[in-house]
Amino acid sequence: METIDTVILGAGAAGLFCAGSILSKGRTGRSVLVLDHAAAPGEKIRISGGGRCNFTNLASAPDRFLSQNPRFAASALAGFRPQDFVALVDRAGIAWHEKTLGQLFCDGSARQIIDMLLQRMRGVELRLNTAVTGVVRREDGFVVTSSGGEILARQVVVATGGRSIPKMGATGIGYEIARSFGLALIEPRAGLVPLTFAQQDLDLCRPLAGLSVTAEVRHKAARRLAQFRDGLLFTHRGLSGPAILQLSSFWQPGDEITVDLAPGIDIAANLREARAQSGRVSVATALGRSLPARLAEAIATDCGLQGARLADQGNAVLQRVGGRANAWAVRPVGSEGWRTAEVTLGGVDTRELDSRSMAARTVPGLYFIGEVVDVTGWLGGYNFQWAWASAHAAGRAIAALVE
Repeated sequence: METIDTVILGAGAAGLFCAGSILSKGRTGRSVLVLDHAAAPGEKIRISGGGRCNFTNLASAPDRFLSQNPRFAASALAGFRPQDFVALVDRAGIAWHEKTLGQLFCDGSARQIIDMLLQRMRGVELRLNTAVTGVVRREDGFVVTSSGGEILARQVVVATGGRSIPKMGATGIGYEIARSFGLALIEPRAGLVPLTFAQQDLDLCRPLAGLSVTAEVRHKAARRLAQFRDGLLFTHRGLSGPAILQLSSFWQPGDEITVDLAPGIDIAANLREARAQSGRVSVATALGRSLPARLAEAIATDCGLQGARLADQGNAVLQRVGGRANAWAVRPVGSEGWRTAEVTLGGVDTRELDSRSMAARTVPGLYFIGEVVDVTGWLGGYNFQWAWASAHAAGRAIAALVE
């Protein structure tokens, strides 16, 4: 049986970075092997950010991450900051720019980030097209079973990701490994995903499919208010766009969300003012001064005011129209699920892991990093930063081990 010091399961962002961290911090001669069932490494990196990779976010504080234990990510995030990854990008000669809200992108291709990670882990063996089927523990280490045979490893790092984007080969093998060692899981579910709606709401959304506006969306549950102002996209199935994707990670089935389609504008007040100045215009025309024409017409129609003159409407009616624009209460019936989800919520329960090393508390030598763990970032580069930070924490801990 082949013997390796450290086997890393998964050649995504976390797995590749962990390999490089072990190599850069550890003694020479340590053997590290990365296994992945895919034909190429870093496939999610390649497609991220429209092909330009939103590789981090400068605002990566612990409060930008969701977990059953909100404080868990703090240690790893403090140990490897966005500026640390930017330093690596700069040393690699990769040009980048800040887009909005602290989001950093490559000027060129996401492939540059993959190449940088592969260069950083030079000396590590990368075995692709190799599916892992299980891990078992024995006295002298772990036996990793794969389509390429069995491997004996002193340490195993599970960096297999979550269930999002199954067309790229996402599986639940990381969760199966955790369960096999008796580790608890927080039930995985789709995150950063478009929401779907009942027929009455779709009747409004479908004619507007393709229309994008800046909106403010809100969701309140228990004592927590989630609120995001960003782009909102009407689709044939409901609502999408950055604002909705952000909110989807907080939303639970049965919950109501509130959408302000004209943030910062008091639509009812504007309509009352327009009525005093030019009451002969239609309600839709007056709405169109603050909203895109298609959306204004749809709201007027939805309120039973298609073709109605503004002058004929009382304050109560205008208040109702304003509420429809500034405080549209809607109850999603679900999400588009794993097919379009950008991340996985839930995963290995953080109570099972040491926050400083990402090691399983009850299974020495076993580590979990990246998306497989119950830590999920907001949209906008946060999940890559968690991949780098958690991988660095594990890599540094493994490199410090005295064999």
